[in-house]
Amino acid sequence: MKSRLVVPALALSLALGASCAGPKRMSQVRFGVWAAEHDLWEEAVFRWGRALEADPDSPAARNNLAVAYERLGRPEDARREYERALKIAPDHPQIKANFERFKRDAEADREKSGEKKEPEGKTK
Repeated sequence: MKSRLVVPALALSLALGASCAGPKRMSQVRFGVWAAEHDLWEEAVFRWGRALEADPDSPAARNNLAVAYERLGRPEDARREYERALKIAPDHPQIKANFERFKRDAEADREKSGEKKEPEGKTK
């Protein structure tokens, strides 16, 4: 996927990270950010997954995990994590912007490949 995906993840992580309770989770989120900055996406997924074990309601970790899944070519997982992040923080502008960009990119990819658009709310 596109390298521009790192910026939204990092921005959200830093914005929400300060409000995360617990040093263990915060260190996992930051380690994930470091891994993403170094193009170590599998490590980032692992670290954000660990952060979610400590706090399943972390919108920063869910958003960042979605971005990592995009980078790894796992759009279904990315969509699921964006939707979960938005359930937790429905008015967060960065998560909303990331998900809207994700949907636009997915639609553009479908058009390039000649696929038909799925009805809203359905995934393959």
